[in-house]
Amino acid sequence: MNLILLGAPGAGKGTQAEVICNAKGIPAISTGNILREAVKNGTPCGLEAKSYMESGALVPDEVVIGILKDRIAQDDCKNGFILDGFPRTVPQAEALDKMGITIDKVIEIYVPDKKIAQRLSGRRVCEGCGNSYHVDFKPTKVEGVCDACGAKVVIRKDDEPATVLDRLKVYHEKTAPLRDFYSAQGKLTTVIGQEEVSDTSRLTLEALEA
Repeated sequence: MNLILLGAPGAGKGTQAEVICNAKGIPAISTGNILREAVKNGTPCGLEAKSYMESGALVPDEVVIGILKDRIAQDDCKNGFILDGFPRTVPQAEALDKMGITIDKVIEIYVPDKKIAQRLSGRRVCEGCGNSYHVDFKPTKVEGVCDACGAKVVIRKDDEPATVLDRLKVYHEKTAPLRDFYSAQGKLTTVIGQEEVSDTSRLTLEALEA
């Protein structure tokens, strides 16, 4: 099963990707994580993507598609995969079709902008292993220290309040039209994000079977 998860930054796509991954035994591919790894390693694609990511803008299609092609070609994607963070624009979705990749279902996680802003401003990420936390919903046991590896936990540049507003604006302009694109193909199901993550997960798994 080849899946796409849609939703605004901070809607919980990464969390639901993990849930589906565990339930279906297929890898979750976060283009955000792949890009950040490329930035951290100073690869040519990473250096190119860095300036866009820091300002909250979208990374150019050709950079993302190049990285994604390499990832999908790996053995663990033979039985399917979950795309989290790609496609972000209709041209990217069209490029995915041209790559000959069949998408079986598209799940949109919908959360209002006001809640998104609250979620992202409290989000923290480990500098070492990349684990995500939240000051209200998933705090570290020791403040500022990752539970998993003990490295420093920080607020990402693109989670700072001013950048969050820019990211939401970009999402509504560039990514939201994908709803119509996949709805026209009969592949879109919308899940309303709940207060409890477990409730959102239940609805997401139900949507997969629908």
